Amino acid sequence: MHNWKKLLELSRGKRIVVKKVYIPEDNLTIEGDFQLPQMSTLSEEDQKFIVAFIKTHGSIKQMESIFNISYPTVKNKLNELSKKVDNYGLQIKDVKDTESLSRVLDKISSGEMKVKDALKELGT
Repeated sequence: MHNWKKLLELSRGKRIVVKKVYIPEDNLTIEGDFQLPQMSTLSEEDQKFIVAFIKTHGSIKQMESIFNISYPTVKNKLNELSKKVDNYGLQIKDVKDTESLSRVLDKISSGEMKVKDALKELGT
């Protein structure tokens, strides 16, 4: 991961295009213009936060414990990350009622609601 970190530091947030890919096991070289996956352009700190969120199955309580931060800080970090990445082609309805969204996220976090039910409730 350190090579990516150095590359991101050098690019200073600018778009990176890979021109050549080499797969040594197959002695295969592919040339062209390849975009890096969007997640790879996030800082190492942001990537660790996302990995922790996935590994905790979205438990905000566990995230608070792991990073020693408050519930609002976890929510703010998730909102910040959401703005940094697009939806990878997912059709996610823009929820204008933030109270409803917050209530649904709380239910998911506490285990009262499954993600598929939350998506239905939010109309996605």
